[in-house]
Amino acid sequence: MNTVQPSPASENPIIMTRGLSFLLALACGAIVANLYYSQTLITSIGNDLHLNLKLSGFIVTLTQFGYGAGLLFIAPLSDLVENRRLIIVLLALTFLSLLGIIFLETTPIFLLFCFLLGLTSVSAQIIIPFVTHITPIEKRGQVVGNVMSGLLLGIMLSRPVASLFTHFFSWRAIFIFSAAFMLLLIYLLHHFFPTRKPQHNLSYVKLIASFPTIFKSHPILRRRAIYHAMLFCVFNLFWTSIAALLMGPFFNYSQETVAWFAFVGATGALTAPIAGRLADKGYTQIATGVAIVLVGLACIIARWHHGHSMIALVISALILDIGVACNLILGQRTLYALAPEIRGRLNGLYVAIFFIGGGIGSALSAYLYRLGGWNFITTAGCIVSLFAFFYFVMGCWQNKKKKNSVII
Repeated sequence: MNTVQPSPASENPIIMTRGLSFLLALACGAIVANLYYSQTLITSIGNDLHLNLKLSGFIVTLTQFGYGAGLLFIAPLSDLVENRRLIIVLLALTFLSLLGIIFLETTPIFLLFCFLLGLTSVSAQIIIPFVTHITPIEKRGQVVGNVMSGLLLGIMLSRPVASLFTHFFSWRAIFIFSAAFMLLLIYLLHHFFPTRKPQHNLSYVKLIASFPTIFKSHPILRRRAIYHAMLFCVFNLFWTSIAALLMGPFFNYSQETVAWFAFVGATGALTAPIAGRLADKGYTQIATGVAIVLVGLACIIARWHHGHSMIALVISALILDIGVACNLILGQRTLYALAPEIRGRLNGLYVAIFFIGGGIGSALSAYLYRLGGWNFITTAGCIVSLFAFFYFVMGCWQNKKKKNSVII
């Protein structure tokens, strides 16, 4: 059994093998996918459980709220509790939450288990900081990129996979599959995941109370979180409303065809390791600018398609996913270089903040689409991307003026 016990000032000598990297990427993707399966299944679940439209909407909302709570109150435990045991316990609770969703039909109880599914799926955000503890610093960006590719593919493939499972079987089928996969992950991680006991004596209360101080004392955390909150807002604007466009009167595609479109767009996540390699070579700042520009370019291409070009939509989806995936890796690579002993809390704050941006994008999507259709969606995406680029340029200018060498 491998054991990792790094001191705060040193890096851990254990080498991240390709097999372990693949396993952790697979685990992150499968775990985080639980947050997104229901997004394309709201109608099917609502009809089966006799939920009205308002209550059906709470299925996704409560799952996301649960994940946010987990980021703030469970993920920081990775700085306090032995990591492998914590992850396995959370996976077991995820399995039980999935069983509740599959078998319980009483509305309040069903919605409670949706919240618990989000809360326990935070184990993915414990695995990612752990990777940095067992990876040499010169390869950290590349390895984090590899693992994050799995997580991003889990996010992007979850919706089409759920749609296809529902098309051929029922909405419960994808949750049954996921529950079985969680059991497999428990077995694999128990046998192959190294142990790591953090070395500090903070109590849980002090751990949570340290959030404001960490946020205030790390300007890079604030800047990187704001970058990605805006880009994740654009990402959710696009992907939350694209199904309405493709299934609308002009394209008139089926749910199955929309699923295949999402499969194509998801390939953009495979570029994440490239961003990690660029960060390892010291190109974080310029790569961040390129990622933000790509997201804005994707919105422009999608805006210009005028409802007629599927090719333009496919290209915009690919470019959007590449930009968002790369910026996420660049942000995490930068944050994990700050302070090894607080990586769990840094990651929890980072992800929680940009998920707020994503939530705003999801909430605005339905309203904007009803108000002005696809043109309003893409216009909003262009505006948010422009703000992100302006904020990035201002940061570069401030650093240059102060002759600051900090990577932003």
